[in-house]
Amino acid sequence: MAKTWTAVVLAAGRGPDDPMAKAYGVSHKCALPVNGVPMLRRVVNALQKSQSITSIAISIESPAIAHQALAKKDARIAVISSESSAPLSAIVAIRKSSSFPVLVTTADHALLTPEMVDYFCEHAERNGADFSAGLARAEVIIKAYPQSVRTFFKFGKDRVSGCNLFAIANENGLRILEKWQYLEQSRKKPWRLAAAFGPLALIRFALGALSLDGAFRTVSSRLGLTAKPVLMPFAEAAIDVDKPSDLQLAEAILKLRG
Repeated sequence: MAKTWTAVVLAAGRGPDDPMAKAYGVSHKCALPVNGVPMLRRVVNALQKSQSITSIAISIESPAIAHQALAKKDARIAVISSESSAPLSAIVAIRKSSSFPVLVTTADHALLTPEMVDYFCEHAERNGADFSAGLARAEVIIKAYPQSVRTFFKFGKDRVSGCNLFAIANENGLRILEKWQYLEQSRKKPWRLAAAFGPLALIRFALGALSLDGAFRTVSSRLGLTAKPVLMPFAEAAIDVDKPSDLQLAEAILKLRG
């Protein structure tokens, strides 16, 4: 795959009371070491080693935090001031990069690998959608890591978990990020997400009749774009480091990788 993608890494913390930063004595969550390597550096390393990414932008409160986590300045990496929310930060960073397609991920995706990046980008290109979201089926995650506690969204017969991987293919794809600004507080309450796209979507979701593809078709219709899922075969793609049990699991997985 040719290197054509821009990557945006959302790395803003939750302020001085971020529970993970406080629990492990670091100034910022993205600097939290996972097997001795700061999370942000792990994410950037995976992006740089992929066959898809040509440039990287980090959205964070302060360039100094990013440079400290990366251990050095890198002229190939742009550092952009974060905004008041993750979706707004993504929109601003994408506007400044002015290059599509864009992969958006997060700094706590410590298990991200070049293979995951390339798989996601390849399938997002192949599906031709304006916007793609990476998801992993519950069966994939539970089979590999039955001890992992994940938030699953149920759509008909499908249960899926988010992978913090989003593809914006063009200007039209930004519409879903603009809508995301208003849904940020509902991201772990799927019935509210369904309700935002109309009473019919809410009723179908409540009855368990809204399939995964149907949900993406509803979003596409309401926002005037094409949105599609990319189902990831990697259980680790759905494991971010958001709580101490996640950190323990991530470190155990990395030790097995060697």
